[in-house]
Amino acid sequence: MKLKIFVLVAALIAGFGARYMMESPTQAQPVGNIGLLQSGNETIDIFDTTDDRIRILYFGYTHCPDVCPTSLAIMTAALKSVPEDALSEVRPVFISLDPKRDTGEKVKEYAGYFHPSIEGGSTSEENTAALAKKYGVLYQITELENSAMEYAVDHSSYFYFVKPNGELLEKVPHTLNPNMVSEPIIRLTAQTQTQ
Repeated sequence: MKLKIFVLVAALIAGFGARYMMESPTQAQPVGNIGLLQSGNETIDIFDTTDDRIRILYFGYTHCPDVCPTSLAIMTAALKSVPEDALSEVRPVFISLDPKRDTGEKVKEYAGYFHPSIEGGSTSEENTAALAKKYGVLYQITELENSAMEYAVDHSSYFYFVKPNGELLEKVPHTLNPNMVSEPIIRLTAQTQTQ
């Protein structure tokens, strides 16, 4: 009997401890609408349902040495290759995974180097993590010894095609072929135009 009581008390303590850890204020939580990004001096809402364009989200960071510039160049080539009516139906957004270094101004400027239609945005670390989790974006900080960059952000590389409400339509893995990005643009925008 004493063993049963001991096990019950231990389970209750463990349960309360786990609850405290989950609700602890020291654990960062997303703040408000995770779709709100700082872009230049403006706040943009990537989940604004009054804007019916399909989002093309790409997650990266401005200090990225190779993957991000390559992917944004591929996105640019795809955007330049699609008909004007399809281009007007998409909203490409580059979202920083490095909010410590990437201000809204910096990300907007960086994205603008590639194509005028690509918006760039940054948000808090908590909301960045929540957005990444929503779409299965994997990333981690890797310290760089004896480097002026101090750290890199290792991350997965996908183009996420998303409805205005945030629902994922499909994702395209990192590619060097712009047709892999332009094909879903044309197909998905054609579907929305016929609905």
